Parts: sequence; C-alpha cells; structure tokens
Amino acid sequence: MSAIREVIDVDCSPDEVYAYVTDSSHLPDWQLSAVSAQRLDEGPLQEGSRVRVTRRIGTREMPMTVEFTEVVPPVSWGLHGVDGPVRPRVHGEIEPLDDGRRSRVTIDVDFEGHGLGKVLVPLVARPQLRKELPRDEQLLKEQLEHPTA
Repeated sequence: MSAIREVIDVDCSPDEVYAYVTDSSHLPDWQLSAVSAQRLDEGPLQEGSRVRVTRRIGTREMPMTVEFTEVVPPVSWGLHGVDGPVRPRVHGEIEPLDDGRRSRVTIDVDFEGHGLGKVLVPLVARPQLRKELPRDEQLLKEQLEHPTA
C-alpha cells in the first residue's frame, strides 16, 4: 500500500514551519495521538538523531523510538521507527509560497509491521492515521498561525 499523504498551507515561512515540526517538544501540541516526546541525544538535529515518543493507541500508551533519516532545513525531513511492532516511516516537505511568506506542508506516512504489527498495521494503525493526519495538520496550522505561548 502507498503512504498516506496530507497537504496544508500555512501562513508562516518555511523556516518557522521547519523549526516547529522538527522540534520534538511540540509533537503533543499538534499530533493527537502523541502523549509525550523526548529527544534522546543532544546537539543540533541531524540524521541519526533519535526521539522517544509515547502515543495513545486506542486505550493504551505505547512508547516507540524514531530516528531522523533526513534533515534538510527548511525543505524536508524524514524519520522512521526503530523499535516496536508498528514502525512509522514519515517524510515531510515544505514548499515556500508567496515569496516565502507562506508554506505548503506535505506529510507522507506509512508503516512497517513487525511480528504482531503485521496485523496491527492494516487493522489499527492505517485506519487511525487516516482519521488523525488531517486533524494533525489542521492543529499544526493553528499552532503555527496562532501560538499560545
């Protein structure tokens, strides 16, 4: 199956969008299933940087580690899960609009199942993502255009 893709336009520069989406501390603010996220290493974000994310899947909270596979500010980022039965593969792109005053954000997500995850991907993970990703992008837009703090 192909990745699930969502696109949204945001009234912020690509630099602002990139800084926000690649800062793991913001994940729970714009991803509905993210309960917490913590960077596991120090220094500048780079390929190989890891983040521990706890997500609510149904009624359970499941921790997982993701690793950045692509870091190209302010154009694109990529990451993949490195543990757990359901491992996401994410690719994001930011396209400048209106001479860089606005941005088009495209996020593609797919999953790799391991063990029980081979069953969970089509039955749980993909259906949940199809519902959640459009709402996540709308939350991302709201957080960027109307920050609260």
